[in-house]
Amino acid sequence: MSVSPLIECVPNFSEGRDLAVIDAIKQSIVETPGVSLLHVDTGYDANRTVMTFAGLPQAVCDAAFNACKKATELIDMTQQKGTHPRLGVMDVCPLIALAGITPADLVRYSHTLGERLGSELNIPIYFYEYSSIKSYRKRLEQIRKGGYEKFAEKMKDEVWAPDCGPTEFNKSTGATVLGVRDLLLAFNINLESTDISIANKIAKKIRTSGYKGTPGIFKNLKAIGWYVDQIGCAQVSTNITNFQETPAHEVYEAIKSEANNYGVKVTGSELIGLIPKAAIISAGKYYHSDLTDEDAIVRSAIVGMGLADKAKFNPKERILDYVLRSHDL
Repeated sequence: MSVSPLIECVPNFSEGRDLAVIDAIKQSIVETPGVSLLHVDTGYDANRTVMTFAGLPQAVCDAAFNACKKATELIDMTQQKGTHPRLGVMDVCPLIALAGITPADLVRYSHTLGERLGSELNIPIYFYEYSSIKSYRKRLEQIRKGGYEKFAEKMKDEVWAPDCGPTEFNKSTGATVLGVRDLLLAFNINLESTDISIANKIAKKIRTSGYKGTPGIFKNLKAIGWYVDQIGCAQVSTNITNFQETPAHEVYEAIKSEANNYGVKVTGSELIGLIPKAAIISAGKYYHSDLTDEDAIVRSAIVGMGLADKAKFNPKERILDYVLRSHDL
């Protein structure tokens, strides 16, 4: 029996403080036919909001366009500041194949969406990951290097001309990085410290790129250190790009070990967006290998990785598989 194609979109918007703006963007998604809004994650210090929605490919692409259009009407990048690296109003727009469609098949949708965003909203568009057209801009960090403030100058180099959209930098909207990628875990680990330098040292030690030519501990891992005033601590902020090969609990335990070398404790962690059930089950079994009941395994993971350290963690609202099921997707 054939399965209807189901995809997820997780755009990151450069606004995490003005609730009216965030709500307007959210409503533009909710009002798009054929799309279910699954989660909204807002960060005040990062000044960034991550929205997760799912549905049929074309409906999801329409929702992404509508959300970006609304964001460009309400956000001015010349006035935007935050702790998170960023390029534009809709800084990055990942599309993820969940069922009934391959990443390769989804790429054509991403390219069509990019052309539409570029031509109708006057936004320079860069394709990354599976959608990348040029090998040297496959990774988000390759494109975003230098950040918003230096991107107008970067775009003057023909090497960094956008894949579509205007060839001159749009200061109001900035640029958008768009593409098909695999499921990713945005996973921040809380330190019992306000010292950003410790968080940065740990990040350099564990991330794939390492530091100054020395590779890091893990594959499939991006990491930076920062301070989050809202929760009063430094964090090692990570993106796990392949959670099967690099499990979240292994990253968490490694950061605990590295922090201990600086005389600092890890108090817990923070998940941005949703997490696949497989990643939670893997962690739960790591902490209690004898458990067989799914609810107990999930609780084991939540406690083991301190996911409820700074805020409540409701599995029904934060585990992707459960959320999709609640929306009959």
